[in-house]
Amino acid sequence: MEQSPAPPYPGVTVARQTRARRRGALRWALGSLAVLAALLAGLITLWMIGYETGLVPFLAGLFAAALPVPVYVALVLWLDRYEPEPPLMLAAAFFWGALVAAFFAIVINSVGVALVSLLAGEATGETYGLVVSAPVVEETSKALVLFGLFLWKRDEFDNVTDGVVYAAMVGLGFAMTENVKYYGAAVAEDNALGVFVVRGLFSPFAHPLFTGMTGVGLGLAAQTGRRLVKFLAPAAGFAAAVLLHAGWNASARMSGISEDGAYVLLTYFLVMMPTFLGMLLVIGLSLRREGRILREHLRPEVERGLISEAEYLRVCSVRGRAGSTCRALLGGGLSRWRARSRLNRAASELAFHRSRVARGVHPRDDEAARREADYVQQIHRLRLQLEGSDR
Repeated sequence: MEQSPAPPYPGVTVARQTRARRRGALRWALGSLAVLAALLAGLITLWMIGYETGLVPFLAGLFAAALPVPVYVALVLWLDRYEPEPPLMLAAAFFWGALVAAFFAIVINSVGVALVSLLAGEATGETYGLVVSAPVVEETSKALVLFGLFLWKRDEFDNVTDGVVYAAMVGLGFAMTENVKYYGAAVAEDNALGVFVVRGLFSPFAHPLFTGMTGVGLGLAAQTGRRLVKFLAPAAGFAAAVLLHAGWNASARMSGISEDGAYVLLTYFLVMMPTFLGMLLVIGLSLRREGRILREHLRPEVERGLISEAEYLRVCSVRGRAGSTCRALLGGGLSRWRARSRLNRAASELAFHRSRVARGVHPRDDEAARREADYVQQIHRLRLQLEGSDR
């Protein structure tokens, strides 16, 4: 007797699609609530600052604090040349610092200072706020989003460069909101120029540098296969962030008590500047590592004929990428520039995807093969587009 074929089960596919739609709707709802909560926290923070400084000083402080931010953001994004991070994640990091972390910091620090001042005197309360509470509370509130990105967005958190870029965005957002308070208070006290020089020109990188320590630790954990380093590096990075922040604030507190700026100057030149230069060195070494990943994992595409040797050399160097995008913009306008930028990005995504699979971050399964095929198709399509525009 001939056996009848197995009946189809369309309900399984429908059920999966229904579950996927429900998960998508749930993520959208949770995301919307998170955005609303962040906006509410930011509005409360700005209201508290404005209530303390007055309307006109608040508006002046807001303008002065926001004015240089685009320049600083552009400098940070320039560092991430091989694999630019998704704009949505960069924006999330920045606004977490500006809205959520600033809210936690101003509320918790204010309550802590008030309690210590009540128990031990105003001078002790101010010292506690600057040297103990601010470093711990602020670095913790900023680090939360970094750990969140590290744990749930590993595809976009590969190495030290990524860690520093995300940390710098959080720090810039936090510093902007904090500067609204300090600039507003300075305007109210007729000391705006001095505060702007110190905070806006003398040490604009302070918060990105502090939080960058946590970013370096998480970046080291992301790119290593050793379990001990995965645990110790983030902890050490966070501890370094708190200690560096506490040291800087302590120097400011001692200078304020003694009315002598020598403590701040010594800390700036002997601690802050060497740390900043060390951070640049770490970023440079990380970029060299990214270049090696590109050269290793894109070489098969040269042998297959997907990209030429000249294209390979351009994609695998920062200078080559910058030159190719500039030539595309000058020679073909925005459309060619977009195609060239997308080709560079797709090549990077392919190389880093292969690196993650090789290191065991992602399993070597059908999903990994499908993603690799998608990147290859993008590169092929964009290469044809660029070649077509040459004709």
